[in-house]
Amino acid sequence: MTSDTLSDDNVVPVAVPLPDAHGQAAMLLIESLIHGLIERRILSVADAVEIVDVATEVQRDTVEELGEIPATLEKSIQLLQAISDSLRLDVVAG
Repeated sequence: MTSDTLSDDNVVPVAVPLPDAHGQAAMLLIESLIHGLIERRILSVADAVEIVDVATEVQRDTVEELGEIPATLEKSIQLLQAISDSLRLDVVAG
């Protein structure tokens, strides 16, 4: 059965694009930088959370200006929120 025909479950397999290599590298670099600054006590966890939250708000403002949520912006907001949530765990633990 080919990918463009329906299976027995009436599900059409969809190829999910892999994340952009530049985006992956940038996210890893930024997360590593944030954690490195926190470890060196140059940046507090609370400050890091605030920075990520500001970036998230900027993305949300972009969405509001466009009037709808393109998939890429929606995914970037989800990624930023995941980073913020992860850092918030460090605030609670610390």
